Amino acid sequence: MDNTFSSSKIDQKFNLKKTIGLYTKHWFWFVLSVLIFISLTYLYLRYTIPQYQASSEVLIIEDSDEGTNDIFNELSLSSGAEDASMEDEILVFKSRKVLKNVVEDLNLNLQYFTQGVVLENEIYNRTPFEVNLMFSDSLTTDVNFNCFVNVISDTSFEYRVYEDDEPSTKEFGAPIETYFGNVVILPDADETKTYLNRDIRVQIGRVADVVEDLRGKISVTGGQEGSRILTLSLVDPIEQKAKDILNTLIEEYDAHTSEIKNRKSEGTSRLIDDRISRVFSDLENVDASIARFKIGNKVTDVGSQAGQYMTQSFQNEQQIENIRTQLKLLNYTKDRLSSSSGSFQAVPSNLGDGSISALSGQYNALLSQRENKLKSAGAKNSIVQQLDQSISNVKNNLSQNINATTRTLNIQLNSLQNQYQKVNSKISSVPGQENKLKSIERSQGIKESIYLYLLQKKEEAIISQTVTSSNVKVIDPAYSYGQVSPKGSILYMGALFLGFLIPFGFIYAKDLLDTKIHNREDLHKEIDNMSILGEVPRIAKSDKHLVERNDRSILSESFRIIRTNFDFVSRGRNVEKYNNVIFVTSTINGEGKSFFSMNMALTLASTNKKVLLIGADIRNPQIFSAIRSVEDKVTAQAGLTDYIADKSINLNSIISEHTVNDIKVDILFSGKIPPNPAELLMSDRLEELFDTVAADYDYVMVDTAPSMLVTDTLLISKYAGHTFYVTRAGYTEKEILNFTKEIHADNKLNGMMLVVNDVDQSNFGYGARYGYYGAPEKKGWFSRKKA
Repeated sequence: MDNTFSSSKIDQKFNLKKTIGLYTKHWFWFVLSVLIFISLTYLYLRYTIPQYQASSEVLIIEDSDEGTNDIFNELSLSSGAEDASMEDEILVFKSRKVLKNVVEDLNLNLQYFTQGVVLENEIYNRTPFEVNLMFSDSLTTDVNFNCFVNVISDTSFEYRVYEDDEPSTKEFGAPIETYFGNVVILPDADETKTYLNRDIRVQIGRVADVVEDLRGKISVTGGQEGSRILTLSLVDPIEQKAKDILNTLIEEYDAHTSEIKNRKSEGTSRLIDDRISRVFSDLENVDASIARFKIGNKVTDVGSQAGQYMTQSFQNEQQIENIRTQLKLLNYTKDRLSSSSGSFQAVPSNLGDGSISALSGQYNALLSQRENKLKSAGAKNSIVQQLDQSISNVKNNLSQNINATTRTLNIQLNSLQNQYQKVNSKISSVPGQENKLKSIERSQGIKESIYLYLLQKKEEAIISQTVTSSNVKVIDPAYSYGQVSPKGSILYMGALFLGFLIPFGFIYAKDLLDTKIHNREDLHKEIDNMSILGEVPRIAKSDKHLVERNDRSILSESFRIIRTNFDFVSRGRNVEKYNNVIFVTSTINGEGKSFFSMNMALTLASTNKKVLLIGADIRNPQIFSAIRSVEDKVTAQAGLTDYIADKSINLNSIISEHTVNDIKVDILFSGKIPPNPAELLMSDRLEELFDTVAADYDYVMVDTAPSMLVTDTLLISKYAGHTFYVTRAGYTEKEILNFTKEIHADNKLNGMMLVVNDVDQSNFGYGARYGYYGAPEKKGWFSRKKA
């Protein structure tokens, strides 16, 4: 089982300190990024025109809130839809017609700008002069024109159309010809001196363009649901201009809605007048119909006339009954008289008529006398006969009178019956006449009520025209929030945020996408069953690349740590042969194994050990180049390949002694590059070489070829007691370390121990920057300045 010097399995939990350290070691980029963004923010604030916000709140008054406007609701066919919704009012505020009136009232299409080095600022209200267009307003709306004016005195100015034109001197008040008509510029005596000898750009814009720009800038928002309060806001570079626009907008909205109300009132008045005329004509026709009906039916009042008919009918009926009663009495008397021709019978005396009553009384009296005489005398009595004669005479007279009276009464009866029938006929026609008259009178009443109602509404319409109520109530006139943009504090905070965010994001993305190892921690995460002897720091080009005797540099200390760790690990391994032979290899080319081999050999030799460095990378030898960089007298000589290929060469003749940085070390160079390196390394002569050097030297350091690229190292791995497997921080891919784990699992290399080369000092250890004890401290630029 392999002995491992590295610590136990690293805790994989989140390490806040380490995570923060990942970013703090790049503090320079954070500072640089923050400074860049703060500088850009400063320039932006310096050359950005400030924007100011003005706001106003208004209450929309509905028609139902005003008593004088009830007529519109009453006359409307859909009165529920009369009160416009708040969305409609918002659209009215932002309508082109209303905004056009605002633009024309404030002359917003005519602007004045002072020229600056970078920016130009608009002048509002207090302008040094006024530009008057000498043509109709209809032409003004389509003008798009720029010119430059430079006031040079109280009476004259320089004028040019384009900025690069040659200026011409003009007098104030003199007409200036343009493509759209003449223009007159009049000075403002109070402001002219303020802008003396300063270029002022005059811009006349199309009204439609200014209106569209204003529509985009003005915001109209409603309150809570059911609320009729609207908030108007506008952002503009000139604070007073923003407030003037909002106040004027409210006035124009009120005028616009009042105009709509007036037009509505006028239309209502015309409608009422027309209806009054029509209803009056209908009313006259109804009155004429009533008159014709009364004339045709000869009545003035159907009700009273019907009463008279009823009274007359009743009287006729009574008279008819009286006559019939009298006729019955007369007929009865007549029957009594006719039935008593042989005898004498009394007759009724109350026959009504005076003569008949007198005769009947006389007749009855004579009968009574006769009766009395008959009691004392016989029928033949002269007195009785005389009475009989008198009775017969009276009876004849009575009969004649009765007959005459009967004829008279029959005539009267017929007359009364005819009259009764006529009256009854008139009575039966009264309901129809009354119904028809009521119908005509009902129509007359309706026409009269409509006529009176319209007359009343006409008066109300006249009042509403003279007193038009406002449609809006200003709660808060336009007031300013002050400068709303750019906000320096917010922008600087944003600059700080971006200044930290961009480097952070870059480092985070780089770390997230990073597939390379950077220190022993990364290596241990990938391979946790092999010893990690240590880390070799990254060396600057200006620093020494080879260790020295008694050197306290970080490079020397790192190799001393590796040497100490190797001694500890090697004592724990039981190696029977070649225990002092150390192979140095890597996965691929460029990981620094030759650099490591050279410095490790020097570190072992600095302890007065006899060390041999063999250049066994015969395909790409680097040891000779490293020695020549420190020893000018080194010359090419036979090496390892020559010894293997030529049996006549003695081993001692190709091993050279060198003093590098006051450290003595023996070196066996690679020799000439052979055409068949793999076959050459399979020679038995190589075993003879390792047996010899293993016995003669305390340590034999062998620089071999990369293990994954060629088979050279695996072919000679049996001669190694230990193997230093070199990886390089920021270079070795984590994925190719699978090859390292594979050859370790298959025991293809003896005693594999890992080394991390070219580690950034900030990544030493497990991501913590500790440095080395006793090493001279490197001072920063500020520290050096302070010293």
